[in-house]
Amino acid sequence: MVKMSEEEPGFAPLISVVDFHHARGPEVERWIGVDAGEDPAERHDWGFLSFLALPDGAHDAEEEFSYFTLRQAGSESLKPSSLFGIACTRHISSTELTYRPADVTRSSVQKAVVIVVDSPYIFARVREQLSLVTKAWFAQKDFRDIKILEDFQKSLYGISRVKDDERDQYVGLSLREMIYEYRHQTLILFKCALLQPKMLFFGTKCERMCLLQFSLISLIPGLLRKLQDCADPSYNFNEELLYVPTSLKTSERASLLTYMGLPLQIFGKGSFFGPYTPLQQLDMLSDANTTSYIAGSTNSLVLSQKEKYCDVLVNLDSHGLEIITPSLKPCLSLSTADRRWIDTLVLSVQDTWDESDPTRPSNHGYTGSEEFIRLQFEEYTLALLSAVKYRNFVTTHKDDPKALLSEVYGDPANEWSATWVSAWEKTDNFRMFDKFTDSHLFDVIEPRHPCAGASTVEELQRRMAQQVADLHLDERFKNGREVIGAGLVTGQQRVSALGQKIWSDIEVMRENQRRRAEDRKTDVTVEKPAAAAFKLPPAPDLSQAQAQVQAASQRAGAYLSSWGSWAADKRKAGWSRGASTPVPASSSTLDQRPQVTTVSELAHTEKLTEHK
Repeated sequence: MVKMSEEEPGFAPLISVVDFHHARGPEVERWIGVDAGEDPAERHDWGFLSFLALPDGAHDAEEEFSYFTLRQAGSESLKPSSLFGIACTRHISSTELTYRPADVTRSSVQKAVVIVVDSPYIFARVREQLSLVTKAWFAQKDFRDIKILEDFQKSLYGISRVKDDERDQYVGLSLREMIYEYRHQTLILFKCALLQPKMLFFGTKCERMCLLQFSLISLIPGLLRKLQDCADPSYNFNEELLYVPTSLKTSERASLLTYMGLPLQIFGKGSFFGPYTPLQQLDMLSDANTTSYIAGSTNSLVLSQKEKYCDVLVNLDSHGLEIITPSLKPCLSLSTADRRWIDTLVLSVQDTWDESDPTRPSNHGYTGSEEFIRLQFEEYTLALLSAVKYRNFVTTHKDDPKALLSEVYGDPANEWSATWVSAWEKTDNFRMFDKFTDSHLFDVIEPRHPCAGASTVEELQRRMAQQVADLHLDERFKNGREVIGAGLVTGQQRVSALGQKIWSDIEVMRENQRRRAEDRKTDVTVEKPAAAAFKLPPAPDLSQAQAQVQAASQRAGAYLSSWGSWAADKRKAGWSRGASTPVPASSSTLDQRPQVTTVSELAHTEKLTEHK
């Protein structure tokens, strides 16, 4: 699809050193690999290079990497193009330096070693070398010695010219981790990128954020090698090199991909790709000439202004995917076949997941490996292109029954979601694909979704289980348990404090009671002399009282006895006479009656006895 003879000549890799000055901020300190007096930053208008090399938050990590794009200025014999940079940032305590310049006044020195090349596919190889070289340069503790950087720059040219197998360009971009973390959202991101909206990635770890974006665009076969227009929204030179293929070698993968219209050019006129984009470049993202982009930021300020800058926000810290533009939500809803397809892919990764080595299946097999995942996405994309071409062909020849394929029923493109296909057909990458490809692609690749057909019971059960897992109930219950546990601990502390207060009050009360008891005891001791001076009356003699009562009883008995004797004598002598003849009582008779002691007399006698 791209004429190989018209590709631009190679770009000599460059190395730059960026320093963070305490007064002037980030600045380019020197260039390695250029002629004396030459400044590539001024020539190519790289005013933001120092900010690209020192990302926000890099001072918090011992080592950090940033990936970014740069513009290559054109000339009479060379068209403008895109360049790619990778920077390794480290810092060292200023007290450890054997040579400390006078302008170093802070406690630490922060620098970045930057590599600028013309293709990102060599990043996987130079990344580890850049890390080792930067670490060794800092270990010298004298930044005037740059021989190790000069030797490294010379070796880069040979690395960038080597034509290796395409699989080497994917090293370091782990699709297994991407699918394991984002599951079905991986397919949503892929289909979203084809719609060419404004996609913003946010994460506090710069390198991981950048690699996720490279993983995403690498899912479009061949795109990493065709990013000449991605560094500036005004670039659209790649379309000028496109042509309709007239031959096909099915035995050669590159020939097949080219014939099918791959890679899809999602970066062209109005588009931008910036794996790391500093705040100084945000104005370009919100510019009217920038209609789509895939970019990343480590500054949390973009989260508060996400509606202004992006249509879709991917938050790596929370593993969240937020669709901000309402019109995109129905387009990015996965179809039944899409769900079935991505569920199968996710299951192949989960079943072979190895925490110690996430990039390789635990059984060292092919299913679930990086290559397996890429070929699955390649098959998915080729089937999509074929199905859409078949639908357009049938629409064009709707009056010709012979135009229909007997083995294809209905519109196979609907398996990818009719809403999404309609939105995709309005993009620039579809326009170029449809313009520069043969109308009979469905004769080469079957126009059928890889997971088309009715759902089986096992697939439904697996999908339900996945949907339950997506609810993250364990995490929610865990958070609930943590909140309840914290509440119980707080309650126990409060109850314990209340108990201690109660016991403290009881002890105070006991102490007060003890003091009052001691005070009363002291008062009683003081009043004892006065109490001794007062003599209480003697207690009554009970034996004497009993004797008196007994004597009184005897007298009463004698009285009754004498009264009875008198009454008997009287009956014998006088009661036998007539009642009419009164008999005067003589004095002698009265004197013969027994003397009676009355109760009042007895009481008076007792009182006299007590007074005596």
